[in-house]
Amino acid sequence: MPAEHKEKAAPVIGEGWKKLATFLAHSGRQVPERPGSFVNFPVSRGSTVVFPTIADMEAQGAQAYDHQLVYGAMGNPVQHELEKVLAQLEGGQHTQIVNSGLAACTFALLAFLKAGEHLLLPDSVYGPTRRFAVNFLKRLGVDTSFYPPQANEAELESYIKPQTRAVFAESPGSHTFEVQDIPMLARFAHKHGARLFVDNTWGIGAFQPFEHGVDVSIQALTKYPSGHADVILGAITVKTNEDWRLLRRAAIEFGASGGPDDCWLVLRGLKTMAVRLAQQARSAFELACWLKERPEVAHVRHPALPDCPGHELWKRDFSDASGLFGVELVKGITPEAMGKMLDSLTLFGIGASWGGYESLVLPTTGGLTRSHHPGEPEGSAFRIQVGLEDVEDLKADLAGGFAKLTHS
Repeated sequence: MPAEHKEKAAPVIGEGWKKLATFLAHSGRQVPERPGSFVNFPVSRGSTVVFPTIADMEAQGAQAYDHQLVYGAMGNPVQHELEKVLAQLEGGQHTQIVNSGLAACTFALLAFLKAGEHLLLPDSVYGPTRRFAVNFLKRLGVDTSFYPPQANEAELESYIKPQTRAVFAESPGSHTFEVQDIPMLARFAHKHGARLFVDNTWGIGAFQPFEHGVDVSIQALTKYPSGHADVILGAITVKTNEDWRLLRRAAIEFGASGGPDDCWLVLRGLKTMAVRLAQQARSAFELACWLKERPEVAHVRHPALPDCPGHELWKRDFSDASGLFGVELVKGITPEAMGKMLDSLTLFGIGASWGGYESLVLPTTGGLTRSHHPGEPEGSAFRIQVGLEDVEDLKADLAGGFAKLTHS
């Protein structure tokens, strides 16, 4: 490991987002054609694109890989603008919008894998991605193995196969928050002729995937980019023009695209993402530190905490944190008692998503599928998404829930 990585101080929570604020505020803006134009990029709704001549249509159709308008199912102006912004934000060459975050995970694998090949997934991977691999990809003749998310390179050798063509990572895991060594995984994947895919939804803006050797970066735009819990959309960004040709061809053949209104909402949401995330990151870290001192709590799984597994990797590779982390209660608190405690909360909704303005909790006990130990945590566990509420109000709400837990 380079010496400068070893000596890097931990990021100051919330400060890393300042570097993105100006870029996001000025990205995806309309270039005024005349004085008095609106600043926001306009929405263009349509299916049919008309041309003055057949030659014009054929010429534009030949440039479909370059975000040219050919037909609505191949994209629209606001989608293409959003794709340009996301490619810059992620540090890649090109981005393809798809209709959901899960579709970004599954479509990326479909675009680059074929029958007879092998996929390596981390054991901590998002549950629907896992189900897609063991069910749908299996039917297509793609074999999948699961590796321990914090395995070192020597340990990974036992999982590789001659036909392995994709290594997938999710860092940190969205339920158990293992931080993965992405540069090591990139070296490992490339050594064996495979691409490295990373679900970078937690780390958008705080982790630059292509600087660390990633080939394909996946985003659930439903989360922080949208920020208002009212959009379902996903994105796939690639590093090279060669991979873009493969991805874009698959998108055209599958008819993958995003609706113009949803793309516009995400483009608008990105304007405020830096300031939202700065507050959510600070509030989440303060709440995580507060929870660590609670007698009901055994472990807090927040990568920015020095005693959290993977903290040194987070400190090395990330410029900041987000607002999502896990909580494991002490032994003896049953899932039923925890459920009553969570039901009693008034500021935290119970919901499976994250990244919006609203705070959420989600039980994780009993909902994890793992091939390797550790699997379920020893104590009952739940996940917290910290929104934009005042952190003192969130503490008070949780304290009231813990009081009921004590007397349940």
